[in-house]
Amino acid sequence: MELGKVVLGVVSGMAVGAALGVLFAPDKGSKTRRKILNAGKEYTENLKEKLDDLYEDMSTKYENLLEDAKEFVTK
Repeated sequence: MELGKVVLGVVSGMAVGAALGVLFAPDKGSKTRRKILNAGKEYTENLKEKLDDLYEDMSTKYENLLEDAKEFVTK
């Protein structure tokens, strides 16, 4: 499975879970809004982390491919 699809699935699942949790919580509006804001910040941080990991993985693969191509051309 592609890493991008996995990341999208994880982020989507977290968003749906957070939305359902907030909708069914028996709190006042101000507490619910605070929870939504905090959950949004948490999910944003998680998404940034996942995207950074994806970027690092893709950069490493690109560098390896570039090195392999250089070796192939010089032989």
